[in-house]
Amino acid sequence: MEDSELLRIKKEKIESLKADGIDLYPNDVNVTATTKELAERFGAMENEELEKVEEIFSVAGRIMAVRDFGKASFVTIQDRKGRIQAYLRKDKLGEKDFLIFKRLEIGDIVWVSGRVFRTRTKELTIEARNMRLLAKATQPFPEKWHGLTDTEIRYRQRYLDLIVNPRVKQVFECRSKIIQLIRDFMLKRDFLEVETPMMQPLPGGAMAKPFKTFHNALGMDFYLRIAPELYLKRLVVGGMERVFEINRNFRNEGISTFHNPEFTMMEFYQAYATYEDLMDLTEELLVHLCRELFGTSKIQYQGTEIDFTPPFQRISVVDALVKYAGVDPEIINDREKLRQFALEKGIAVPEKESWGKILMAIFDEKVEQKLLMPTFVTQYPLEVSPLSRKNPENPLFTDRFELYICSKEIANAFSELNDPFDQRERFAIQLKEKEAGDEEAHEMDEDFIRALEYAMPPTAGEGIGIDRLIMIFTDSASIRDVILFPHMRIK
Repeated sequence: MEDSELLRIKKEKIESLKADGIDLYPNDVNVTATTKELAERFGAMENEELEKVEEIFSVAGRIMAVRDFGKASFVTIQDRKGRIQAYLRKDKLGEKDFLIFKRLEIGDIVWVSGRVFRTRTKELTIEARNMRLLAKATQPFPEKWHGLTDTEIRYRQRYLDLIVNPRVKQVFECRSKIIQLIRDFMLKRDFLEVETPMMQPLPGGAMAKPFKTFHNALGMDFYLRIAPELYLKRLVVGGMERVFEINRNFRNEGISTFHNPEFTMMEFYQAYATYEDLMDLTEELLVHLCRELFGTSKIQYQGTEIDFTPPFQRISVVDALVKYAGVDPEIINDREKLRQFALEKGIAVPEKESWGKILMAIFDEKVEQKLLMPTFVTQYPLEVSPLSRKNPENPLFTDRFELYICSKEIANAFSELNDPFDQRERFAIQLKEKEAGDEEAHEMDEDFIRALEYAMPPTAGEGIGIDRLIMIFTDSASIRDVILFPHMRIK
């Protein structure tokens, strides 16, 4: 009922403005300054100095607060850079414009023009000589501007969230800065930024369930990419020895505080490098980001201090199972004893589960949660790494690492498999798993194998989850807090 009454009052004001011939949505004003520019230029001046400034400035923005004193009002205006107060007085503004202003409300977008001065409370203010309505809000804004607290409404109506919660806008400004810092970091190291298909005839480059679509003109199925990996490797074959892509990936899986079906990743490949080289590069990148953003190597994430001081811990999967999960080294290679250990710890493992997947099931349940500080976990089982190079000393494992921060995987990298014969065998194993019901198993990609047959140099590649990284650097609890429009069920 209250909302209906607010809407009724708004409608009456709108009709009144229209009846007086007021254009509710004009587009013919000139803005000469932002709120930040005025604050930087005049913020330190006392009123005696400001009285000597005769220049007229015009700003535009949304009305965020009004203090009405009858023949004068103070109005808080918010633009993209911040807020400033405007002082509207009937004798300065003129009766016509002042009466129009009296019918405006919080949420309306206005243009004001005038000189700057400082009030008795020392607040920098524009003394309005002119004022115009630029866009009338026809929906009521959150009561008393206490901000949105319902997270579902915040995510569904991000435009409103950005208006009333300044912290939200700061997060996305930081996101933009982080991506630009990453891009500059890669370009300075002679990586070439490229674009690869987002619709692919075969899903590949990761073990994940894809989204499927159909292309009418070609008469064939396509898949939204789960990773750009196999296309970027084709470029390495073609002589682009250092490439990267900041891309959107799509995986038809669950939604949680750390998962969104559509997400951003940076994936890059470097010829004549190993996964160990990429550990060094990744460490250098994260230290660089931390220092550029905060001027320090230590930050707070959800109440925990995270220390990015190098070197980061490096530990193999097996050593991590021994250290953090209490697995007896004597049973590591015994599939049955390992499965029994998992069951005793309450970890559900299918009876016919492979040895490598049992290892990772224990790791996921008992080790991940303990990896708070930046940690490179290395030497993953071959069975869960279909595109990685085998470790020359123990072919049951691969030259691969994942970077964990705050108990979550942030990056995945490995020395790439460039042997076309081995790759074909790995794909064949994946096909058998797919036939057995594994929806995330890899397809056989004949063209990619053909590319390898033209010889790909020894290469290392990596994918970094940009959304998760931004979560950590902005102290955000949910991935939805760093994605402007997260996926949600339609009401």
